[in-house]
Amino acid sequence: ASVLSIVITLAGGLALLALPIAMFPQIAPPTVSVTCQYPGASAQVVAETIAAPIEQQVNGVENMMYMSSACTNDGNYTLMVTFKQGIDMNLAQVLVQNRVSLAVPLLPDVIKATGVTTKKRSPDILLTIGIYSPVGRYDQLYLSNYAYMRIRDEMARLPGVTDVTMFGQRDYSMRIWLDPDKLAQRNMTAGDVVLALREQNLQVATGQIGQSPIVRGQQTQVTLSTLGRLVDPDQFEKIVVKTTADGRMVRIRDVGWVELGAKNQDISSSIGTVDEKGEMHLYPVANLAVFQLPDANALETADLVKAKIEELKKDFPEDVDYMIRYDTTPFIRESIQEVFKTLLDSVILVALVVLLFLQNWRSALIPLIAVPVAIIGTFAVMAAFGFSLNNLTLFGLVLAIGIVVDDAIVVVEAVEHHIEHGMGPKQATLQAMSEVSAPVIAVGLVLSAVFIPCAFISGITGQFFRQFALTIAASTILSTINSLTLSPALSALLLRPRVKGQYQALPRLAFVALGSWQGYVRLGPYLLPFVRSSGLMGRVASASLVPEVGSGFASTPAVAAGLAGALLGGLAGWALSKPLNQALGRFFDLFNRGFTATAGLYSRLVSGMLRVFVLVFLVYAGLLFLTYGKFLGTPRGFIPAQDMGYMLVNIQLPDSASLERTERVIQQINEIACRAPGVSATVGISGQSLVLNAYGSNFGTMIITLDEFKNRPAPGGLAVAVENWVRRRLGLKEKPPVPDLYYEVIMNKLRGQFSRAIPEANIALFGPPPLRGVGRAGGWMLMIEDRGDLGSTALQKEVENLVRLGNDGIDLKGMPIVRVPTGSGKTPVPARQSTVQGLASVFRANVPQVFLDVDRTACMIKGVELGDVFMTLQAYLGSLYVNDFNRFGRTWQVIIQAMANYRDQKDDINRLQIRNKRGTMVPLGAAASVREINGPLVLSRYNMYPAASINGSAVPGVSSGSAIRAMEELSNRELPQSMSYEWTEMAYLELAAGNTAIVVFGFSIVMVFLVLAAQFESWAMPLAVILSVPLCMLSALLGVTNAKLLGANNTSLDINIFTQIGLVVLVGLASKNSILIVQFAKLIHGRGKPIREATLEACRLRLRPIIMTSMAFILGVVPLLFAHGAGAEMRQSLGVAVFSGMLGVTFFGVLLTPVFFYVIDTVAESHVFANPVVRRAGRILLVFLMPIVVLRDLFRLASRQMPKAQAKPMPKTKEPELAEHK
Repeated sequence: ASVLSIVITLAGGLALLALPIAMFPQIAPPTVSVTCQYPGASAQVVAETIAAPIEQQVNGVENMMYMSSACTNDGNYTLMVTFKQGIDMNLAQVLVQNRVSLAVPLLPDVIKATGVTTKKRSPDILLTIGIYSPVGRYDQLYLSNYAYMRIRDEMARLPGVTDVTMFGQRDYSMRIWLDPDKLAQRNMTAGDVVLALREQNLQVATGQIGQSPIVRGQQTQVTLSTLGRLVDPDQFEKIVVKTTADGRMVRIRDVGWVELGAKNQDISSSIGTVDEKGEMHLYPVANLAVFQLPDANALETADLVKAKIEELKKDFPEDVDYMIRYDTTPFIRESIQEVFKTLLDSVILVALVVLLFLQNWRSALIPLIAVPVAIIGTFAVMAAFGFSLNNLTLFGLVLAIGIVVDDAIVVVEAVEHHIEHGMGPKQATLQAMSEVSAPVIAVGLVLSAVFIPCAFISGITGQFFRQFALTIAASTILSTINSLTLSPALSALLLRPRVKGQYQALPRLAFVALGSWQGYVRLGPYLLPFVRSSGLMGRVASASLVPEVGSGFASTPAVAAGLAGALLGGLAGWALSKPLNQALGRFFDLFNRGFTATAGLYSRLVSGMLRVFVLVFLVYAGLLFLTYGKFLGTPRGFIPAQDMGYMLVNIQLPDSASLERTERVIQQINEIACRAPGVSATVGISGQSLVLNAYGSNFGTMIITLDEFKNRPAPGGLAVAVENWVRRRLGLKEKPPVPDLYYEVIMNKLRGQFSRAIPEANIALFGPPPLRGVGRAGGWMLMIEDRGDLGSTALQKEVENLVRLGNDGIDLKGMPIVRVPTGSGKTPVPARQSTVQGLASVFRANVPQVFLDVDRTACMIKGVELGDVFMTLQAYLGSLYVNDFNRFGRTWQVIIQAMANYRDQKDDINRLQIRNKRGTMVPLGAAASVREINGPLVLSRYNMYPAASINGSAVPGVSSGSAIRAMEELSNRELPQSMSYEWTEMAYLELAAGNTAIVVFGFSIVMVFLVLAAQFESWAMPLAVILSVPLCMLSALLGVTNAKLLGANNTSLDINIFTQIGLVVLVGLASKNSILIVQFAKLIHGRGKPIREATLEACRLRLRPIIMTSMAFILGVVPLLFAHGAGAEMRQSLGVAVFSGMLGVTFFGVLLTPVFFYVIDTVAESHVFANPVVRRAGRILLVFLMPIVVLRDLFRLASRQMPKAQAKPMPKTKEPELAEHK
C-alpha cells in the first residue's frame, strides 16, 4: 500500500511540473478572418463588390456557426467566420481559403493585385507593446516602421502567436503628390503619370553575358544588371512624364513633389500614464497588438513575447523604448494563484475539522496523508488526458479535497469504533474494512457515475464540464484506492487504544514547530531594537541574507532577532504542549457531550418521523414543488462578468468628425481616466473602434488598465463587519473603510465623468469579455437584420428605436418602464429597475456624403471616356496604388494622390480636368454634377443579411439570460415583419448552450440510480438514496439568490455555468451521505434486526461520520465563498452553490433518507411484492418507464426555459397602440 501511494505521488509530482497553465481549457470557438482593402471605396461599394461575392462562396462552409463582416468608408473589409467547437483550426482556415479563392476572379482588379488575406486568429488581444520616444525625437512614422521592420516579424515567428497587428500602422510609401492645375496646363492627366511610373519604375531581368549556349572558347560569364525599380524620392521626381514637340521634358517634379511618407494616416495611437509626481504624460506610440493562436497557452506565449521584446530592446536606437500597458496574462496568473491559495486554505480547514472530530493526531494524520496522495496523483491523470492547470481543473481539486478526505474518515472512524470496543488495531481494521469496503466502493462508483458522463456533453457546456468532471472523477477513484489500501494500512500501524478522558490532540513536536514559526514572525520585530542596541551585530554587514521577514525588516540583525524569537517560541511551545493538550481535551469533552446529546435528539426525531412517514412524504412533495418553482424563478446566466483589470471605452463623435477632433477627445478622456483612483494607464486609438470592429475618423477606442489586484483590495463586506463588531465589543479601534475599487464601481464613476465633461461624444464603457476569444467586450451583441431589403434608413430607424427604448428602461418582459414624478421640478425616476444598460450602435445610415452624378451622355458628346473619369477621381481624391519600390530590404507601395488643397472642398471636384479623345482638357464639372447625400458610415452583414449591431449589457443584479429575454421581447414587439434579429458572440453561445442544468442534473440522478441498482442488486433500494437528491437543488438555489447575505458580494444571482457545475457535484455528495445510512441499515437488517431498529441504529452509528465528512466539505469550500481578487466571481459562484447546497444535503439527507429506506424496504418485503408477477411488473416500471418519464419531463422543462437563439420574422403587424407609443 505504501509503495503504491509513493508511486502515485511521484507520478503526479512529475506531471505537475509539465502541466501548462491557462485560465480555461480551449473553450472559445475557432475563428478565421478574411481581410482586404479597396483604397478610396465607400462602404456601399465594398459591400457590393467585395463582401457579396466572398460571402456567397464562404456561406455554408463545413461546421460554420455564423459569420459577420464589416465594410467601412475607408475601403476596409473584414469577415470573421466562427466555427463549431472541436474543428481543427488549420482545417477551418483551409476550408475558408478554398471558398475565398473561388470568389477572387469576381473581385476588382485592385483587390486581385493587393490580395485577400485569410488567417486563423483569436479575436482577443493577448497584449500590446507600445513603442514610443520618451523625449520626442522620433515621430510616429519612424516608430511605426521601426516596429514593423525590427519587432513585428520577430514576434510573429514566436510559438503560439498567430498575428501581430499595429494600431496606427504607417508603412513607408513613395507618396507622389500631384498638382492637378499644373497637369492641366500641360494638357496632362493623372493617367499620364501612372503610365510613366509603370514604364520607368519596374523590375526587369537583364540576363548574363557569356551565358550558354554560346560559341566554344568563351572564358567568362558575367551577370548584367541595371536600374529597374527606383529607390529615392529624387529618382521618382526625375521620371519623365511627357516630351514636348520642342524637345522639352516634363518630369514629375514639374507637376508635383515626392516624399517617403506614410501609406495610411487614418489611425493614430497613444499611451497615457501618470508618474509618481502626479504629472500626466501622453506619448504617441506604435502599438503592436499580439494575437495568440486559439489553442496556444496564453502564459507561455506572453512570456516568450516579453522575453523577445526585452532582448530586442538592447538594439533600440537612443530615445526609443517600449511599454506594455495592456496585458491579459496577469489576471490569469493571479486567478490561478488565488485558486492555489484556496486549495491550501481548504486543506487547513479540513484538517481542523478532522482533528475536531477524531480528536487525536494519529487518527487525524491518516486522512491528511490520503489527501495529498489523491490530489497529487490526479495531476498524472490530467497530464495523460492533456489537461492544463486552469480554473476548472483547480476548482475540481478544491472540491475534491472534501470528497477525498471523506473516504479516509469513514475508514478511520470505523476502525476507531472497534478499537473503543476492545479490539486490537489490526483486528479492528479487518473488521472495519469488512463493513465499510462496500460503502466506500459504492460511493466511489456513484461519484464516478455522476462525473464521468458529464465529460461527454457536447457543445460549449461540455467544454466547461469535461476537464472539471474528469479531474474530480480521477481524484475520487484514487481516493477509493487509497481508502482500500493506504488508509487501512496506516490505521493498523498508527492507531492505538485510547485511555478514556485523556487526549493528545497534537504531539509535542507540533507545538514546538508552531511556537518557533510564530516566534520568528511575531517576536522577531519586538526583539530587533534590543539586538541593534546591544552592538553585537555591529561588525556584521547590513546586507540582507534572507528574504524579508515580519513587518518589512530584512537585515542581519533582523535575522538574529527572528532566530531568537523562534527559539523563544519553540521553548514556549515545548512548555505549553501539555497544558494546551489538556485544554483541547476539555474542549473535546464538551464537544463530545454536545454531539452525544445532538445524536440522541436526532435518533428521537427520526423515530418520530418513522411513525408519521405519510406526513413526511407530504412535506417532501411540497419541497419538490417548491424546488420546481424556485428553479423556474431563478434567472439564467452563462459566465459571470469578471474584474480582469481593464475596461474598454468606445468613443463615437458626430458624423463626419475629423481625426484631429477625435484625437482631442481621446486626450480629454485620457486626462480624466488617468487621475481616477484605481486606474493605472490608458491606451488610446483614434480612427478605429475595437469594440464595434469599425473604422472611421469619428471613432475611437481606449483601453483603461487598472491597478493590480493587491492595490485594489475588496471592501470586506460581511467579514469586515463582523470583525468591526468584535472590535467594538472589545473596545478596540475599528478598521477604517476600504474604498471600493471594483471595476464596475470605477466604470460607473468614469461613465458619469465622461458624460459631463465631453457631451459632444457618445462614450460607452464595457467590461472585458468573460470568456477570452469570444467577443471584444463584455455584455451582449444583438444583430438586427434587414431581411426584406427595406434599406439602410429603415434599418437605422428601427435600431435607434430599440436603443432608445432599452436605455430608457425595460422590464423583464421587454415593456418600457413607466417613470413616476418625484415632486415639482424634479426629474421623474423609473418605477422599477431596468434590465439592460449601455445600449449603443455604430450603425449610421445618414452620414453626410457627396454624390458625383456623371452625365454619361455629356461624356459621349465631349469625347470623354468614363474610365478616365473614374480613374481621375480615384487618383486625385482616393489615392491610387501604381506599383512598388524596394528599400530597407522590403517592398513598399508607390501611391499617387492630389495635393491636400485640391481635395479639401467639394467644389474642388468640378475643377479637376480630363483629356478627351480630341486631346483637349475638359473640366469634370462639364460632364458631372455634385450634390450632397446621406449614406452609411459602416455596413455590417451577418450571415449574408445587411445588419446593424446593438451592444449592451445587463444592469448589476440582473442575469444575462434575463437581459437577453427582455431584448427578445422588445425586438419581437417593435421590429417590422421584414426585419429580424440574431444573437452573436457570447449571447449566441449562451443560448446555444441552452438550459443544460436540469438535463445534466437529471441525467446524473439516473446514472446514480443505475449504479446503485447494480450495487444493491435491487431496483427499489436505490430510491432510498436518490429521493433526497433533488432537494439539494432547493438549498443551492436559495443560496444563489441570497448570496449577498452569505458575504459573496461579487457573485451573480443566477444559474450560470459554475452553478450548474456545483449542482452536479451536489448530486454525488447527496448520494454519498445517503449511501452511508442505507448501506449500514441494510447490513444491520440483514443480520436479523427489524427494519425500524436497523434504521435507527444505522442513523446512530453513521451520524458522526456523515456530519464529520459534511463539515469537512463545507469548510473546505468556505474559501471559495469569501474569495476575492482575480477570478473571485467564478469562485464565489461555485462556492455559493456548493456551500448552501451542501448544507441542504446534510440537513435533508440525515432526516429524510432513514424514512425513505424504512418505507421502501417495508413495502419491498410486504406480502404484496412477494408475488412474482407483481415484482416483475415493478421491475419493468422502474427499469423502463421511470427513466423515460423522468428524462422526458427534464427535456420538456429544459426546452421551456431555453430561449431561441434566433427569432424568425414576426408574421403579425404592430398593434395601433404599440405603434402609437413608439
